[in-house]
This record gives sequence, structure tokens and C-alpha cells, in this order.
Amino acid sequence: MDKKSLVVGIGELLWDVFPDHKQMGGAPCNFAFHASKLGLESLAISAIGKDELGDEIIAKLDGVGLIYDIQRVDYPTGTVKVTLSGDGIPQYEICQPVAWDFIGMKSDYEEIAKQTTAVCFGSLAQRGDVSKATIRSYVNAVPDSALKIFDINLRQQFYSQDLLVDSLKMCNVLKINDDEIKIVARMFGLQGDDQENCEELLHRFQLKMVALTCGTNGSYLITKGETSFRETPKVKVADTVGAGDSFTAAMVVGMLKGKPLNDVHQMAVNLSAFVCTQNGAMPEYDRVEYI
Repeated sequence: MDKKSLVVGIGELLWDVFPDHKQMGGAPCNFAFHASKLGLESLAISAIGKDELGDEIIAKLDGVGLIYDIQRVDYPTGTVKVTLSGDGIPQYEICQPVAWDFIGMKSDYEEIAKQTTAVCFGSLAQRGDVSKATIRSYVNAVPDSALKIFDINLRQQFYSQDLLVDSLKMCNVLKINDDEIKIVARMFGLQGDDQENCEELLHRFQLKMVALTCGTNGSYLITKGETSFRETPKVKVADTVGAGDSFTAAMVVGMLKGKPLNDVHQMAVNLSAFVCTQNGAMPEYDRVEYI
């Protein structure tokens, strides 16, 4: 693997089951997919079951050309029941326990971690002790000079203040949405508005950046010296599944390329808007349009 550009998503891999179809999903693997589409060597790390749904995931990953290290374990492949509101906003019902709760720390992961220039992880896959231990071991083995992105991804009851504190201490970039910052603010006793609370988290945990996405109300990239705001483009929404993950991937690609903050932000906004016009989290597209 290219030691200069290895980008890793580690965590949940599953089927989002809609009323009339299913789509492969899971934020860390969606992130790895989009980073690969944008030209970086990317790796998805997760676990699936020894079942037909797991076989279908492998076929799908092979079909989109994503490099992966997917363990087969004695638990069912993860599924999430997804219902969409009238404006395409997803609601999730997440099954437990499933395969991605049991991602083991393989013997070669520490060496792969040393080659990693950006790793994305979330809170959801840390709900089980096995995957939590692996994710933390992996992220802590990644060089301090790398980007360590915590895509907070609060779902159902699968998080706690202790989990969030531990993850914020491990990361140097936080990705959070406008619903999640309100929950975090209550947990941490933050008193400002959403942007001010993100700034407080940036300083409290000595982060390089906080990315705050606010749906149709725009998004912010916040650093210690600069803040960028971008309006959300008006597009015909098919569904918003995976849009945030594509935003994160484009943002990371821009940061790794050393682009100015406003350019990084515009790349992220453009790609996430495109993904909203497509069905599913891993649509086909030409990376040239976004970098």
C-alpha cells in the first residue's frame, strides 16, 4: 500500500434496508469508498457474517472496487431498517448484536496503522467491547501527524459521555451535525449556540478542525484561526444516506492535499450535494468533478 496516501475507515458495515430495497452502508466504509473515488488509496476495515448477506457485501465491495479487510465472524451481517421522511431524511433502527460488533485486532493492523495518513471512526461501532478495543488500538497506533477523524454519528442509545470524551481525546478532527451538537452540548454543559459550542470543543480537546453540518442550513469548517461557512446547494434530493460521509471524505482529501480551508469546504459541499441526488451511499461518479 502507498504509505503516502493510505486512508482508512474502520467500523460498521451493513445493509440499510429500505421498504422496497436494500443498500450497502456504514459510515466508515462509505467514507473509505468516497476517498477512493477521489483518488486516494483507501481501506475499509469491518466485519460481516458467514451468511448470504455477507456474501452480497463482498460482491458489492468488489463491484465498486474498494480495497477492504473484512473479517467473517460467527454473528449475522449487520442490518439497519431505514425509513425516509417526506423530504428524504432517514430514520434508523439498528440491530444488535451483529458482525461489526466483533471486529478483531488482527496482527497486521498495527503495521497498517503506521502507514495511515487519515483514519475515520465513529461512536456507533464502539457500542460493543470487541470492536471498541480494536478501533481504539488502531487509532492510537496511527501517527500523530495523521488526520484522525471522529465522525460522531450518534444513533439510538449507542453512546455515552465517557465514550464521547475518550473518542474526542483520540481524534484531531471532529465531524458533527446540528442535531448531534445539541445533544453533546447538553451532555457537556455547553451554553453557546451551535457554532460557539463547536469552537469550545475545538479548544477543549485541542482539535485541528470541527466540521459542523446543518442540513439545508449550510455547514461550517472551524479551525483555531479561521471559520468557513457554505450554504447548502439546492438540489433534487433522492435520499441523504451517505451524504455526510462523502462530505467527510472530500474534506479529508482537500486537507491532505494542503488546500485552503475555503477550497476544502467547497469540495465537501459539492460532493455531498451530488450524493443527495443519488440513491444509496455509494453512487458511481467521476472524481475529476470534485477535486
